[in-house]
Amino acid sequence: MTSRRKFVKHTGLVAAASTLPIPILQSRRQMDRISVAVMGVRSRGKALARTFAAATNCRVSTICEVDDRYVADCLTEVAVHQEEVPKVEKDIRKICEDPTIDVIVIAAPDHWHAPATIMACQAGKHVYLEKPCSHNPQEGEWLVEAAAKYQRVVQMGNQRRSWSNVIRCMDDIHSGLIGRVYYARAWYANQRGTIGKGKKVDVPRGLDWDLWQGPAPRKSYYDNIHPYEWHWFWHWGTGEALNNGTHFLDLMRWGLRVDYPTLVTSQGGRYHFDDDWQTPDTQVISLDFPEGKTMTWESRSCNTLRAYDHSAGVSFHGEGGSIVLSSGNAYQVFDNDRQPKLIKEVNADEGIENDPQNTMGPGMLLDIGHIENFLNAIRDGGKVRSDILGGHQSVLLCQLGNIAYRTKTAIEVDPENGHILNNAGAMKLWGREYEPGWEIEV
Repeated sequence: MTSRRKFVKHTGLVAAASTLPIPILQSRRQMDRISVAVMGVRSRGKALARTFAAATNCRVSTICEVDDRYVADCLTEVAVHQEEVPKVEKDIRKICEDPTIDVIVIAAPDHWHAPATIMACQAGKHVYLEKPCSHNPQEGEWLVEAAAKYQRVVQMGNQRRSWSNVIRCMDDIHSGLIGRVYYARAWYANQRGTIGKGKKVDVPRGLDWDLWQGPAPRKSYYDNIHPYEWHWFWHWGTGEALNNGTHFLDLMRWGLRVDYPTLVTSQGGRYHFDDDWQTPDTQVISLDFPEGKTMTWESRSCNTLRAYDHSAGVSFHGEGGSIVLSSGNAYQVFDNDRQPKLIKEVNADEGIENDPQNTMGPGMLLDIGHIENFLNAIRDGGKVRSDILGGHQSVLLCQLGNIAYRTKTAIEVDPENGHILNNAGAMKLWGREYEPGWEIEV
């Protein structure tokens, strides 16, 4: 039975989110409680653990964390919403073997996303998977195959798919409010500092470095990798394009109603600091689609100048005007006059704000609709708002951009399946090598 503490907290969330068209507003019948394990709980995973604990008829029964330093803080967050104290485990393989767990939430580093999801599907678990869903395109295709083969619900955590005003914005675009839309532009600006030149040091006490690396080929521990800077090393991370770009390229793909591109180019580099950071701190990715549409993604990890007064967002441009969708749950519509005029404005729900630089995510009120949608799909067999095929298609756009950047080539793509054409060098980055014993088999 749901504890009184959890009930009070959750009903408060529902009241605060009363304008959101999400399943928590629907009438409820008695449902079996869903048992959840959360993998990786330092930052984003901690926020997800908290939100799953607050969700309807759901309990966080286990947390999986390879670094002891982050366990207590997560348990404290979960305790606000449930009385049961989760078990603590370091090895995801043991969690997959636990028959009492229904769902595994994966918020570990990127190189873990696809392998852990496939393991979970094979063990009969449903999966809520943080973006990006995969480290490379081959893993993305394996994910789609695994979800279908084992008939599991797999939802990617691009939670904007469940935000009320984002949905309204897409309805306006698709209804023709600004005419035929042919171009979308997304951007991200931040002020990330240098990660310096790493030193080879002893692994910190409490960190299982072998399990942290998991499926990735083994490397020595350096002091500028964990807990966050791994994002900027190709061996484990995927750069800003997938760290933040996933959200915004997904929105552009949704708004333009496109799937796979025909041509991808990318320019940029590591310009701001001289350090170990491998991925670009400044990057532009351009993608053309067969429907006569195009999109661009611009990231500036070390420069804070905003566009349209937003540090991150998307603009859509059509024959009759433009729409600017902020990183939060708000948008503006402009006509196409010589001096464009604002003709419609939809503001974020009162009291709900989103900081695109917050590594924990947008906050519970913006997360919970996406999570409840996922849980309801498990219970009722309905559709998730971000199934793994769509998640893979959006992530693939970012990955193709990174491959174009790394190979310094324009990549031709098969618009039927997203595969690279006539570029042997680019195809070398389609997949990766794995640590012996950690190879993926679907």
